[in-house]
Amino acid sequence: MTRRSLRFRLLVAAVLSVSAALVIAGMSLVVMFERHVERRIGSELETYLNQITATVSVTPNGRIAFTRNLADPRFNQPLSGLYWQIQDEERPTLLRSRSLWDNVIELPEDKLTAGAVHEHLLPGPAGQALIVRERQIFIKANAEERRIRITVAVNEQTLVEARNAFTADMLPYLAVMASVLLLAAWIQVRIGLAPLDSVCRGVTEIRSGAKRRLERLYPDEVMPLVDEMNGLLEAQDQTIERAQAWTADLAHGLKTPLMVLTADSQRLREEGHTSIADDLDQLAETMRRRVDRELIRARVRSGIKKKRMHADAADTVNGIVRTLKRSPRGAVLRWLLDVPNGADAAILPEDLAELLGNILENATKWANAAVSVSVSKGQTILIRVEDDGPGVPEDQLNTLGQRGVRLDEQKQGSGLGLAIARDVSEAYHGKLSFHRSPMGGLAVTVQIPRSR
Repeated sequence: MTRRSLRFRLLVAAVLSVSAALVIAGMSLVVMFERHVERRIGSELETYLNQITATVSVTPNGRIAFTRNLADPRFNQPLSGLYWQIQDEERPTLLRSRSLWDNVIELPEDKLTAGAVHEHLLPGPAGQALIVRERQIFIKANAEERRIRITVAVNEQTLVEARNAFTADMLPYLAVMASVLLLAAWIQVRIGLAPLDSVCRGVTEIRSGAKRRLERLYPDEVMPLVDEMNGLLEAQDQTIERAQAWTADLAHGLKTPLMVLTADSQRLREEGHTSIADDLDQLAETMRRRVDRELIRARVRSGIKKKRMHADAADTVNGIVRTLKRSPRGAVLRWLLDVPNGADAAILPEDLAELLGNILENATKWANAAVSVSVSKGQTILIRVEDDGPGVPEDQLNTLGQRGVRLDEQKQGSGLGLAIARDVSEAYHGKLSFHRSPMGGLAVTVQIPRSR
C-alpha cells in the first residue's frame, strides 16, 4: 500500500477525522466536567455562606460573634485550602477560620447588594488562587445598623486536581474508542473498495484467458466503469477479428500467386533452366514462410485467449526434437536434453511449439555437433537452448530477435525465426534473452510464467 493508494488515502483521512473528533470530544468533556465541578464547589461554598449568615451575631458590647463550628474539618487545619472570613465594615473587626492562620483575604472594593452573593477569583495565602463567594448583610444592634461582609473561599487547585483526575481516567476510554473507530474505518474501507479489487481480479482473469468479460454483479457506483470496460473489450475483439480476417484474406490472396510461381518454377526446371527455377523456388518458399509467420504474429498479438493457457514444456520440447531428428541436419547432431516433467507454462501449446520450434531450428542450423536443451521450474518456467556453433559476437547479441535481422547471409533463412520467438514470449509476458554459451555457440533463454 503506497501513498498513491486509494486505500491509504481513505485510512489516513479516517485516522485524521477520528483523531480530530476524539480530541474535540475529550476537550468538550473536560470543559463540561470542569464547569460541573465549579458549580458544585460554588453550591458548597454558598451552603457554608448560608450557615455562617444564619448564626453570626453582635454581642451586647457591640462586637460581632460567630461561635458555631462548621462540619468540614479543613476549616480548622492551617492553609488547608478552605477558609471563611467575617469582616465588620462599620467597626473594623475581623473574624476568620483557623485555616487562614494569620492571613487575610483581601476583598475588592465593589458595591455590594444586601443579601446577594458575589463571586470572585482572588489571591490567597501561600500563593493560592481562591474561588470566593461573598455576601453582605446588615445587623441592627443597639439602634445601630452594622454592615458585615461574610466570605467563604476554597483553593482553585481543588478544581484543577479534579479536572486532571477526570482527564487521566478518560484517556484510556478515548484510546479504546479510537481503536474501535479505526478498526471500523478499516473494515469500512475494505468493504467499500472490495468491488474495485474484484474488478482487478476480473481484468487479470480476462488477460489470462479464463474469462472474456467482467461480470455485472457490482455495486451501482462501479457499474459504469464495468460497462465501459466491457464495451472497450467488445470493440477490441471486433477490431482484432476484422484485422485477423483481413490478414487471412491477404494470406489467401497470396497463395494463388505463390502456386503460380511454383508452377512456373517447375516448368522452367523441365525446360532446363535449373538455376532460375531454384531462385524462384527459394523466393516462393521465403514468401510462404513470411506469410505464415505474419499469421502467427497476428494471432499471438491479438491478445485473445479463448481457452485456459497450459502447455507442458517437456512434451513440447520432446515433440520438436523428434521432428528435427528426422531432418538431414538434425539427424547428425547430438541432443543433450534435461527436461523434467511437470514444467507447465502459462501459454497455449501451439504458441509454445512455435516459440521453441524457431529457437531449436536456429540452433540446429548453426550447431557443429551438439544442441543442449534444459528446462527448470521455479516462479517461472526457464528454458535454455545452447549450441556449439560459431556463436554471435557480444556487441551483436542485442540485435538478435529484431525483425529481419540476419547476421550471416550465407545461411538460408529470412531472419524471422528469433523475431517471432520474441513476439510470442512477450505476448505471454515472458522474456527472451541471448548469451554466449559455455559450449561455444549461442545460448537462448526463455522465461514464461508458470501455469497456476
